[in-house]
Amino acid sequence: MPVGTFTAVLHKEEGLYVADCPEVGTVSQGKTVEEAVANLKEATELYLEEFPPQQSGRPLVTVFEARYA
Repeated sequence: MPVGTFTAVLHKEEGLYVADCPEVGTVSQGKTVEEAVANLKEATELYLEEFPPQQSGRPLVTVFEARYA
């Protein structure tokens, strides 16, 4: 079984951590960062069983500043 490396982007929302995998589009959540990532891993593995990944490479992840009121 192939193994891939994927990105987890997390943010806190109403007391839960929401984890998103931008390469695949899967999303999950958990009470802790570790739980959210573990749930995201499980969701991503289940998704990839049905829809194997295309060889598109890793996304470019960066940060930027924006002004707000």
